[in-house]
Amino acid sequence: MVSTNYAPEQAGIGPYATQIAEHWVESGRAEVHVLAGMPHYPNWRVAEGYRGAWRRDEELAGVRVHRRRHSVPARQTAVRRALYEASILAHGVVAPPRMAAPDAVVAQLPSLAGAVLGALLARRHGVPYIPVVQDLMGAAAAQSGIRGGGRAAAAARAVESRVLRRASLVGVIHETFVPRVAAMGVAEQRIRVVPNWSHVAGPARPRAEMRALLGWREGQTVLLHSGNMGLKQGLEVLVEAARRDPSLRVVLMGDGNQRERLAALGAGLPNLDFLPPADSGEFTDVLAAADVLAVTQRSSVLDMSVPSKLTSYFAAGRPVVASVADGGGTAAEMRRAGAGVTVPPEDPEALLEAVRRLAADRDLGAALGAKGPVYVREHLSSEAGLGRITALLDEALDGVPDGSPEAVVHNPPVVHRPRAAGEPAGGPVPHTEKTG
Repeated sequence: MVSTNYAPEQAGIGPYATQIAEHWVESGRAEVHVLAGMPHYPNWRVAEGYRGAWRRDEELAGVRVHRRRHSVPARQTAVRRALYEASILAHGVVAPPRMAAPDAVVAQLPSLAGAVLGALLARRHGVPYIPVVQDLMGAAAAQSGIRGGGRAAAAARAVESRVLRRASLVGVIHETFVPRVAAMGVAEQRIRVVPNWSHVAGPARPRAEMRALLGWREGQTVLLHSGNMGLKQGLEVLVEAARRDPSLRVVLMGDGNQRERLAALGAGLPNLDFLPPADSGEFTDVLAAADVLAVTQRSSVLDMSVPSKLTSYFAAGRPVVASVADGGGTAAEMRRAGAGVTVPPEDPEALLEAVRRLAADRDLGAALGAKGPVYVREHLSSEAGLGRITALLDEALDGVPDGSPEAVVHNPPVVHRPRAAGEPAGGPVPHTEKTG
């Protein structure tokens, strides 16, 4: 597997890459190697214990992790992002993992460099190449608001298109990605929808106890956002909501390259709090202690990503307010789960109206929040998610004997249809003897 993000990172795609690799090791089916970067996300600082290291080979839960140094931009611009990707690519090419020839190479996007490295490794060994698209980088450059992103979008799309067309099969985490990937020249018969899953346990500590520990008084409505504080999140809408309603407590929990800017924007607001990322053991307890959970995106963000935080929000059992574009994948997932409400993006009044309605009607908030864990059980279980990824790998191994995309023979087309009750998002989980 090639994944720039990997454990001990606890946000973004790192937990998914980690659980996939560990699942394959635990199943006894494979020796798994991961080519990864130095842990740095979401705070965009290299983690303690890895600073200054050029290369680090380690074994984590039976997975052999090969880390290579790369640049880590404290602020996001198109040029800095390009240098980040270039350093990942260069070091991976110069110092690939020392290992026996693999049977297949799986790459986790959004890292373009990781996608290219995966394609190169697969081509070198003549084995299937399977990229899993978590974010679309060409669309991200155009939609996220990164400085210089418009100029970078065309270049990113060209690279992205090239590596995806070379794939044996392409996994995408949401059906809204399918048309854009197909537009890059990838036949829909080679695209599989493999949704992410909820990788956290449900809350365990009583809400009142957790609120007391956090200093959140009873009777005050707490609106919580957890996760990366980057450009595409458009978190200014939450700062403005705090400014307009002093009775509302707005909490931004996490890290990211926009954290300092947001703190400066909200300086002097007594009802705006910034918290560090919660430990994994109490993460969902903190989420469940809030009254309403917020997911926000800039209005330009449509089909580049679906926030991984949603799977954790649903597991926490609290109502979600999504300040996102109605035509995007995030809004589609909110409608599918039914665990909250969607309002127009970058509109603090619309967001405040939704939060106030949920706070005033506790029964409505509780009913919406209760749908989240049900959706997780029925559609977002780790067993189903890992089963889909494993089935994707099995299909590539079984259907591409010579490693060439043209040799794919077991490729039913992508089907867009309403799911039956209890069926996982992305379709039924194929059964194989290998996965049981």
